Amino acid sequence: MDELGRKTVDEFKQAGKTPIVAVLDNIRSMHNVGSVFRTADGFLIEAICLCGYTPQPPHRDIHKTALGATETVDWLYYSTTREAVADLKEKGFKVFGVEQAVDSILLDQLSIDTDEKIAVVFGNEVEGVDQEVLQLCDGCIEIPQSGTKHSLNISVAAGIVLWELFKKYKQ
Repeated sequence: MDELGRKTVDEFKQAGKTPIVAVLDNIRSMHNVGSVFRTADGFLIEAICLCGYTPQPPHRDIHKTALGATETVDWLYYSTTREAVADLKEKGFKVFGVEQAVDSILLDQLSIDTDEKIAVVFGNEVEGVDQEVLQLCDGCIEIPQSGTKHSLNISVAAGIVLWELFKKYKQ
């Protein structure tokens, strides 16, 4: 592990974070939640907001995929995603829903100001991001897709979007 340069939990907590927050809008699967925690740890993102009925740590099924990332990544719980978005906007975050919508911005064409903090809302596995939440967002990000399926598992979508945003902040 030393050769990989892995941070300890304390080093992670003290490290400068990528100014990104992932917002989970009523996610059902604990495995998806754990996977987002693991991705958030990998890209040193600031925090995760767990909203509505999204499962919260500690739980063995979250830990199964998080592999300890619930100990490193800060998280907050909100009873509604609307509350989370309002709070993030008040704190100066620009908020994007990750959704296929009219006027959405393709992820590979997204331009961000790296002086700004970004929050991205990932929606429910079946329903996507709630329409009322989308109306509160500053815009929508869409992952370009070319196959017969036009949706991705939330944990896969989170990995793609967080990686692309992480790269933009690190350039």
